[in-house]
Amino acid sequence: MCRKFHGAAFATFGIAKTENFTWLRGKQLLSSFKASNGTTRQFCQQCGSSLIFSSSKEDDEVVEFALGVLDADVDFEPDAHIYTNYKANWFEITDDLPQYGESSEE
Repeated sequence: MCRKFHGAAFATFGIAKTENFTWLRGKQLLSSFKASNGTTRQFCQQCGSSLIFSSSKEDDEVVEFALGVLDADVDFEPDAHIYTNYKANWFEITDDLPQYGESSEE
């Protein structure tokens, strides 16, 4: 689903507590797509950019957002690869980060 949503080999998301995440503008331009696995993905109606991922677990305490749409540099590094059971067959993971076949909550 991440590959289809982003049109790339994988998606890179950041996670923030909902209380620490604020839309500065454009929230009214969000559209949602509910996937067959129960997850919801939000994207911009104007440009089509993938923005938000919501788990099917109805966890309102965190928001997962696409790092590729941020204008500013991020000051952290990846900590794991998740859903590697579904990775593109032509992409090889060559770092030493933990890998989880499904979610990081395995």
